[in-house]
Amino acid sequence: MTQTGDNVGIGGWIVRGQGFKRMLVRAIGPSMAAGGNPVPGRLQDPTLELHDNRGNVIMNDNWESSQKQEIQNTGLAPSDPREAAVLVTVPAGDFTAIARGVNGTTGIALIEIYDLGPPGGQPGDNRNASNLGNLSVRAMVQTDDNVLIDGVILRGVDPARLLFRALGPSVRVNGQPVPGSLQNPTLNLHDGNGVLLATNDNWRDASNASEIESSGLKPGDDRESAILMRLPPGNYTAITRGVARTTGIALAEVYNLGD
Repeated sequence: MTQTGDNVGIGGWIVRGQGFKRMLVRAIGPSMAAGGNPVPGRLQDPTLELHDNRGNVIMNDNWESSQKQEIQNTGLAPSDPREAAVLVTVPAGDFTAIARGVNGTTGIALIEIYDLGPPGGQPGDNRNASNLGNLSVRAMVQTDDNVLIDGVILRGVDPARLLFRALGPSVRVNGQPVPGSLQNPTLNLHDGNGVLLATNDNWRDASNASEIESSGLKPGDDRESAILMRLPPGNYTAITRGVARTTGIALAEVYNLGD
């Protein structure tokens, strides 16, 4: 749920290695549908801000207002002119996308981050090798359909080890706890057919908690959740909720740990 103030939708990613990557970032609202039906309460006019760790900022409101032809050429142009998109070529580093509603409007929005591969290449091209090592999204977790949903698409032929995390009590900004954070998040992982693959409440209760700890990416609070699995290419969705229908700001993350 994209609200106002600190409760906007925030997505992020990390590029590792050498070379550059082309990335398309989208903020989707009015075109969102589930089962062929419009999502109730969707954000009608999202805006997008893209920040890097060098202090650069790119902004977009309606995607056709800038880079229209380049975005259309990707085959991933938003289907509603009120939606926002930014196409960038980036080096290794940390990047953040912020989705807001025009004039302080609120609603359900979707932040999408597409790895288009190296400039002039195709997805999966290993020239000037760099890799997308992390994806994250921070938002207000409510109940029912207004929970936090993040997804990832694995391409290629080889499986990869992925670590999914749902953080709440350890979420901080500038070293300070985020007010209103979700105190006890749970995490469910589904495949592209909606089949539940794994679930976790407290990460130390996971059957492979030692493997999660050995990754160096264990959550900072025992109430937070994590799922580490080796997964074949396909589509995967992680859903973050609050225990006993509690609500608050949460951070959902997925890390590609490699083979």
